Amino acid sequence: MRWMPSQIELYEEMRLLSSRMVAAARASDWDSLIELERRIAGLRNALLAAPEDSNALTTDLAGKRALIQRILEDDAEVRRHTEPWMERLRQFLGDGTRHRDSQQARAAGAEDSSSAGLGT
Repeated sequence: MRWMPSQIELYEEMRLLSSRMVAAARASDWDSLIELERRIAGLRNALLAAPEDSNALTTDLAGKRALIQRILEDDAEVRRHTEPWMERLRQFLGDGTRHRDSQQARAAGAEDSSSAGLGT
């Protein structure tokens, strides 16, 4: 029979990974950040699939609450580092799209004016 980690163990592993995500975000190590995010998603899926422990002690619940709070704090810290980068990327891609659209519009206008001259 395969060993299944407890919910608290899954939360603890997620907490360790979220801490590493903060370090990766601070270092702008996007590849590591993506890999860590993938690993946390796997743990989250395992957590969702794990049966609820109805015998959980109050101390376990307090521990889970503290771990979740820390994971959320780490997530906020990661976002503080990634959101400005994502905004710059959006602006860069948006500027490129506007530039390409204006070039296409100018090209279409040139084609329209040259084809208009052919009909006369």
